[in-house]
Amino acid sequence: MATSSELDERIEKCQHLMEADPNSQIFAALAEAYRKKGDLDLAFRICKNGLKVHNNYGSAHVVMAKINLDRGLYDWAEIEAKRASELDGKTRTVGLLLAEIYIYKGEFKQAIKILKDLHSKDIDNPQIKKLLEIAQRIPEEQAAEAETVQVESGRIEVTEVARPGDSPIAIAPKGMDLKEVMDEALAVKGVRGALLVSNEGLVAESRWQLKSDVNECGAVMSEIWKSLSGQKLSKAFGNANNVLIESSDLIFYLVKSYNGVLVFVAGPTTNLGTLRLKIEGLVENLTQTVGGL
Repeated sequence: MATSSELDERIEKCQHLMEADPNSQIFAALAEAYRKKGDLDLAFRICKNGLKVHNNYGSAHVVMAKINLDRGLYDWAEIEAKRASELDGKTRTVGLLLAEIYIYKGEFKQAIKILKDLHSKDIDNPQIKKLLEIAQRIPEEQAAEAETVQVESGRIEVTEVARPGDSPIAIAPKGMDLKEVMDEALAVKGVRGALLVSNEGLVAESRWQLKSDVNECGAVMSEIWKSLSGQKLSKAFGNANNVLIESSDLIFYLVKSYNGVLVFVAGPTTNLGTLRLKIEGLVENLTQTVGGL
C-alpha cells in the first residue's frame, strides 16, 4: 500500500501530465491517487470529468466504481464495474471488484459465484480466498444470529411492535443501549455528532462536537425525514429506512428508529462505505427496552 508521501508524489506527476495535456487518460490514475488519500469528492470530480472525454476507457470506469464503493453508492459502483467489463472483458480485477460490491450489497450468492469461478482459475490467490471466505461466512453468521434471537426472544421484554412497512432495529439479548451506541458512534473516525430526534422533532439524546446548534440540526433533519416519509414519496418509492445526505461541509446519515430517527453527522472527507458499515453495525445492536428512548 502506497504511503501518503508516495501518493503525493504520484499526484504531482499526474497533475503535471494533465497540465501538459488536459485530455490525457492520466486522469484515471490521478483520481485513483486521490481516492487512496481519502479525498473522495475530488477523486469523483476528476474521474467524472475525464469520463466525459474518455467514456470508453475501461480502467477509468474501474476507478469510478471504486470511488462509488467507498462512498457507499453500491448500485452506481456496480454499474461502473459492469461498464468496465463490457469494455475490457471479464478481467480478474473487475471480477474481484464486482464480488466486493455484491458483498457490501448483501448479494452473497452472486459474489460467491464470481469468486468460485476466479478461484478455479487462480487457486493460490490470497485476495480471492479472503473474499470468498467472507462471502460464505457472513450469511452463515447472519442465519445463526437470527436463529439465536428467535430462540431467546421469549426471554426478552419488548414493548414496541413492528408495523407493516417498518424496519425495526434488531433486538439483541445482549445489545447496547442508546447512550452506548452514541458513545461508540463518536469513536468512529470522522463522526462528530449523534442524536435521536423524536417523531415530534425534538432531540431526545445527543452527543455533539460541532459548533452548530444541535436542536436546530435535529429540527431540520426531522423535517427532511418527514418529507422523505411522506405519503406521495413512500407510495412511489417505498418507505425510507435510511438516508444519506451530503452537503459541502458535512455528511448526515439518517437511520429509522422505532420512535423517531437517529442522525449521525460526519466530516466531508469521511469514507462513506466505512461509515455506513460501522453505524449500521452499532444500530443493529441497539436494544429496545421498557421505558427506553
